[in-house]
Amino acid sequence: MSERFHIHLVSDSTGETVSSIYRSVLSQFDDIEAEEHIWSLVRTQGQMERAIEGIKAEPGIVIYTIVDEDNSEILHKACKKLKVPCVPALLRVTKEMTKFLGVEANLGTGRQYELDEEYFERVEAINFTLAHDDGQNTANLENADIVLVGPSRTSKTPTCVYLSYRGIYAANVPYVKGVSLPDILFDLKNPLVIGLTISPERLVQIRKSRLDTLQEKRETTYIDIEEIKEEVAEARKIFNKNKWPTIDVTRKSIEETVAKIMQLYSRYKEHEHD
Repeated sequence: MSERFHIHLVSDSTGETVSSIYRSVLSQFDDIEAEEHIWSLVRTQGQMERAIEGIKAEPGIVIYTIVDEDNSEILHKACKKLKVPCVPALLRVTKEMTKFLGVEANLGTGRQYELDEEYFERVEAINFTLAHDDGQNTANLENADIVLVGPSRTSKTPTCVYLSYRGIYAANVPYVKGVSLPDILFDLKNPLVIGLTISPERLVQIRKSRLDTLQEKRETTYIDIEEIKEEVAEARKIFNKNKWPTIDVTRKSIEETVAKIMQLYSRYKEHEHD
């Protein structure tokens, strides 16, 4: 089954630009589906408040092109309170062109203002997460902030993407029954390694839905309940042996999982300075 999340696209114009940017990014992820909520022509405080009510009803990543600083500030504060990422869409291009041309952009409705350092950090975090998804580039895991480990279909990828929009350098490594995890995982000093687990029954449902989506009809141990029970149990043993904090995602949304991860990460960073 494809992982799903809510995405809110907020614009003071038609919304075509922010939609195009978002879809270009989404196309780089496999097995991810988003429920789009488009809030276009948001130019007054009342219109912004209606958009925020929609975001509150279906929390998810917010991407925007809003030039009015007051409306932008209202949106950022609301997203911070809701604990959802809030990402400006066009600002990196504006900044680079300003630097190259040596002139300031003539901003107006439907245009954008300059990026801040926080935005650049988010962009770098997103790039890092893309490059370290599903066990890629494990030699560089020491540069991560958080590394998620878990069996296939435990929402590792969308969770890492969500974290990256918060500026977190997130990577994930799949646990495959009978296959050794990369040695570097057990020697990491900087990142917080977190294990993701799930009930075997729920995992069977998710994997069956995934195979149905792919129209895969062959018999496979990928959805065998006994095999999955062993897989989940073995993963838990590894997490416990290495004293990695563990999150059960069986009944959690991605947003809830991210909130728990951020709590663990905050405590982890505090202990570093004890």
